[in-house]
Amino acid sequence: MQVKDLQTPLANHFKLTPEEVNAIYNSGNGNVFRDRISWALSYLFMAKLIEKPRRGEYVISQMGKEMIASCNEEQINAFINKAVNKPKATTENVTTPTDATNPVEATELTPQEALNNSFEDIKQSIKTDLLATILSKKPQAFEILVVDLLQAMGYGGEIKNAGVVTQLSNDGGIDGIIKEDVLGFNHISIQAKRYAEDNHVSRKEVQAFVGAVAGTPSKKGVFITTSSYTKGAIEYVESLNGSPIIILINGEQLTEYIYECGLGLQTERVLKVMKLDRDYWDTMLDE
Repeated sequence: MQVKDLQTPLANHFKLTPEEVNAIYNSGNGNVFRDRISWALSYLFMAKLIEKPRRGEYVISQMGKEMIASCNEEQINAFINKAVNKPKATTENVTTPTDATNPVEATELTPQEALNNSFEDIKQSIKTDLLATILSKKPQAFEILVVDLLQAMGYGGEIKNAGVVTQLSNDGGIDGIIKEDVLGFNHISIQAKRYAEDNHVSRKEVQAFVGAVAGTPSKKGVFITTSSYTKGAIEYVESLNGSPIIILINGEQLTEYIYECGLGLQTERVLKVMKLDRDYWDTMLDE
C-alpha cells in the first residue's frame, strides 16, 4: 500500500472536509494531510510495526498484527512514542500548523509542523516588537522608514536616491515619493501615519491624500499606517476603481513587509532542513 492509497480511507475515518484534506502550508511546501500520513508511516516503520518491501510501499509487519490483536490504541501510541523517542503529547486537540491555510485537527504535531509553528511564533514575536519600536520613534522617523521599505521592496529600481521624504512645511499631504524614472516624471506618492493601534485612519484622512495624489502626473499613492483603516476609508478607496491608484497598508501588513525584506533586522540562525531527492534515488535499482 502507498501513501496515496491511504488518503481517502483516512479522510473518511476522521470525517475530514475537502478543505482539510487539501490544506497546504502557506509556504506552498506540500500538502498538510499527506505530510501527516507520511510522518505516521515513518513512525510506524521506526517502531517496526510496518515494513517496506520496496520504496514507497508499506505492509503491516507480524509485530504490527500482534499489537493490533492484543493492544488498544493508547498502548500502541505509547509503544510508538517510546520506539521513536518521541515525548507524549501534553495537550489534546492541538491544531496543525499556523502555516496551513486550513488547519487539520490532531493530537500531536509532526516534527515539520512543530518547526513551522515555532517559526511562526518567533516571526509574530518579532513583528510585535517591530510595531512597538516604530511607535516609540518620532513621526518623521516613520516617514523615513516607509520610504526605505518601499525601496527595499524594489520600488525605484536602480535609480539613485529614488526615495525622498518631503519637507514638513510644504508636503501638500504627501510625506514622501519614490521616483520610478531618472527624471522623476513618474513617481509613487506616500502618506505615513504613525498611529496607536486603536486610532484608525478615517475616510476623511484618506480622501485628503487621494486629492493630493490626483494632482500628480502618475496618480499613484500608498497610504501606510501602524494602525488600521475604518470601513468607510476602505470602501472609499475601493470606489475609486483605480483612478487614482491608491494602496492601503495597515500595521499588520507593514510589519510583514518589513520582516520579509529584513529591513532593520539581522539573521540570527539559518536551519537547513533536508529531504530525499526522489529523482536521484529512483534511478537506482530496487532490491
